[in-house]
Amino acid sequence: MNRIRRLLTASIAIAAVGLVSPAFAQSKGKIYYMVPTLLDEFQTESVSSLTKFLGDVGYEVVTLNADNKTDLQQSQMNDTILLKPAAIVLAAVDFNALVPSIEKARAAGIPVVQFDRQIKSTPSDFTSVAGTIEIGYVAAGEVQRLLKEKNGAVKGKILQVLGDPADPYTLDIQQGFEEKMKEFPDAQIISLPAMMWEASNAGTIVSDQIVANPDIDLIFLHAAHLSVAAVAALEAKGKKPGDVMLMSSNGAPVGLDLIRKGWLNVEVEQPLYAQSAAVAMFADKIVNKQEIKAGTYNVLGLESTVTIEAWGPNIKIPGAAITKDNVDEPRFWGNLKAPTDKIMPVE
Repeated sequence: MNRIRRLLTASIAIAAVGLVSPAFAQSKGKIYYMVPTLLDEFQTESVSSLTKFLGDVGYEVVTLNADNKTDLQQSQMNDTILLKPAAIVLAAVDFNALVPSIEKARAAGIPVVQFDRQIKSTPSDFTSVAGTIEIGYVAAGEVQRLLKEKNGAVKGKILQVLGDPADPYTLDIQQGFEEKMKEFPDAQIISLPAMMWEASNAGTIVSDQIVANPDIDLIFLHAAHLSVAAVAALEAKGKKPGDVMLMSSNGAPVGLDLIRKGWLNVEVEQPLYAQSAAVAMFADKIVNKQEIKAGTYNVLGLESTVTIEAWGPNIKIPGAAITKDNVDEPRFWGNLKAPTDKIMPVE
């Protein structure tokens, strides 16, 4: 009972700072969202968008922040199971460590949704993730366009700055990108990892490579925060916006700002809003343990694919290219303006 009281007290405290959705006249129940941290805009915006979209379909959302602590998230999961919510949405701090909690929740009859961080080692009731290989495809298409505009053909030298090589997110983007670039042998790709996703490591790579390969046409970085360090490195070498083409992925506010300043040509978005909307679209089926069918679904204008995997129904949502022509559109999460689209449940 003490653990339940602690969790209820935490929920009240969270409500006081706006992380619990408004009360609904006829609520279908509470869905608890286990957010790994609130230290970056992607995570804070995930709270806002899940609250908004799940509210559209009749659910109250209670968010519990793990502060990037695995043991805290495990404790939060265990306490939430005792409250028997309609469902739990989990963005795991540690993929492997949370598996027992997932299994415990499902054994208690509580559906578990994996959000943004895919866990394949145990079944869940639904998974909503970005199509990271598809983000690589979109990036390749944009690189081909930019090189052709500059050089008259898809040829030139590309510096690809990955994130940490242990992270499947960056490896998938690399896989998709290089797969689509194979047919253009005149486009040379130099790939180097920014260990631990550290921006300073990306800055060092760019600084060194712009000296070793002064004919680099384009730099593709796998996250917007790495682009900030890349720009600083280029400025230190006397470069100005437009001297070297730049592209990054994930769609963070800093990336959109660099587009507006003329440094970044393209930002390929990780579709946060659509990932949240997909959870809401399928919420009734998840909560009521109804079949989710494989197929193609339109999620906020993005053609997304549901497949039935060993770990359960899985929706992959492609990213979109952001340029100076569309950078201010609210559909991109980096503008921090959640869409006003009304989400309807999948029949």
